[in-house]
Amino acid sequence: MAIEGMGTAQWVKALDHLELLAQPVADALGVIAESSPELADQAVVAAIDPEYADTDSMTEHYGMDLALSCNCVLVAGKRNGEERIAAAVVRATTHADVNHAIKRLLDVRKCSFWPQERAVEASGMEYGGITPVGVPDSWRLLIDSRVAEGFCVIGSGLRTSKLAVPGALLAALPTAEVIDGLAVEV
Repeated sequence: MAIEGMGTAQWVKALDHLELLAQPVADALGVIAESSPELADQAVVAAIDPEYADTDSMTEHYGMDLALSCNCVLVAGKRNGEERIAAAVVRATTHADVNHAIKRLLDVRKCSFWPQERAVEASGMEYGGITPVGVPDSWRLLIDSRVAEGFCVIGSGLRTSKLAVPGALLAALPTAEVIDGLAVEV
């Protein structure tokens, strides 16, 4: 399946190739297919060389448009002894505004990125492949409004593939909050 700007990777329908997705991602996509089949049907996945799983190397190696790539970062802060966790999704051409927008949304004094080991264990996904599709419902899912428009190349939960979905699919996830100004331009 050829999609403009998505380079030389071989994209196939994700619902037909759930084996290319981490289990929490495959499960979540199945739920989306039940409630929004037209959105889930647009999801595609491509097997990639894990050496090129990071955004910059992936876009260069596969000739992809960087503006299509999105990053999902896990952040947390505490308030009154309670840890508040969020998965924040931003375009690769921007940076998550962790110290202002996300900190304010979580209502915490200090907000920081989760350590790699903890992010992997809690998400059930591989580092470098963590994606908003399939994160635990107990986490806030913050999506920059620029992500909710157009197509998005995101992690698949694995470093060996990438998932591409319409931004509308991410905005339709059960716990998604679409936020203006969640990210700042690079």
